[in-house]
Amino acid sequence: MDFFKTKPLINLENISKSFGNQLIIDELDLKIHENEFITLLGPSGCGKTTILRIIGGFETPDKGRVIFDNTDITHLPPNKRQLNTVFQKYALFSHMNIGDNIAFGLKIKNKSKDYIKDKVSYALKLVNLDGFEKRMPDSLSGGQQQRIAIARAIVNEPKVLLLDEPLGALDLKLRQEMQYELIRLKNDLGITFIYVTHDQEEALTMSDTIVIMNQGYIQQIGTPEGIYNEPENAFVADFIGESNIIDAMMIEDRLVEILGTRFTCVDTGFGKKTPVDVVIRPEDVVLCDPAEGIISGAVSHLIFKGVHYEMEVTACGFEWLVHSTGMFPVGTPVGIKVDPFNIQIMNKPESEDEQAVSLEALEENS
Repeated sequence: MDFFKTKPLINLENISKSFGNQLIIDELDLKIHENEFITLLGPSGCGKTTILRIIGGFETPDKGRVIFDNTDITHLPPNKRQLNTVFQKYALFSHMNIGDNIAFGLKIKNKSKDYIKDKVSYALKLVNLDGFEKRMPDSLSGGQQQRIAIARAIVNEPKVLLLDEPLGALDLKLRQEMQYELIRLKNDLGITFIYVTHDQEEALTMSDTIVIMNQGYIQQIGTPEGIYNEPENAFVADFIGESNIIDAMMIEDRLVEILGTRFTCVDTGFGKKTPVDVVIRPEDVVLCDPAEGIISGAVSHLIFKGVHYEMEVTACGFEWLVHSTGMFPVGTPVGIKVDPFNIQIMNKPESEDEQAVSLEALEENS
């Protein structure tokens, strides 16, 4: 779905937020579209949860506006907004059964008993827990409790569902199952999901759009495939997936010098003899006979990962990370080849403090 051809449902305009003397968000702009699964991804402290809380009405920005469906809701209290939040901690009422937990918000709104009964039943079916109305929270698994928390949120028919690391407390298998459940729910309900996580796998698995953040700035916005295959800077390349990030020199269009050796690439427009960063994903490094490689080295480390072998190859003074279905024992001399299309060239930051991507890059994604 091309969300960028539709009108934004939520517009964050020039949002800034500080806590004490610490600046958390600095003049951030972001558009969120209807029926989009958008993930705010970044390390702890990057500002992603603060953005979620500002959208939800739990925090007020120091500067800027929150526009929801063409209406300024910056100072609207949370209970007046057409959205609901699901937190990492399920926050179910332990003294209430599941039906009463889900019905809680509807009872506050003075809905009729028949209406509440129908809505609770519908919500339980959506989360595949039909018939659990009379069960108590402590009788459910962690995954089931999280689904009840989601049912309690969606029963109020919000236009937007905010999810703040909701799967963080689950074990790996349950987390993976819930990822697919959330995708199904989003498609079934047709509502906008805004998801916060520091887990790159969750973001890549579920999202229509990923917003990469660091230190209060947006680094890149794009599809999971676009961000993984075309990172705009070294931070994004390193945070999304594993990467070989190498200092290099752009000799001219389609020719880059890496570790003293010239590689053919497909990038243009970087000028001549320009210092750049090169990103090569581990799965794109091809190991071969030393005589056939562009450069040669030796395997220095080997781990079996199940679906592939993870190796480190020392070549030209650099430890190359390699993922391959072929196994090369430690000490094996190898050559290294890389397809020109798999060499990603990036401009070096203008300064060490440069955090935000260019305005032009953001506008292209909005």
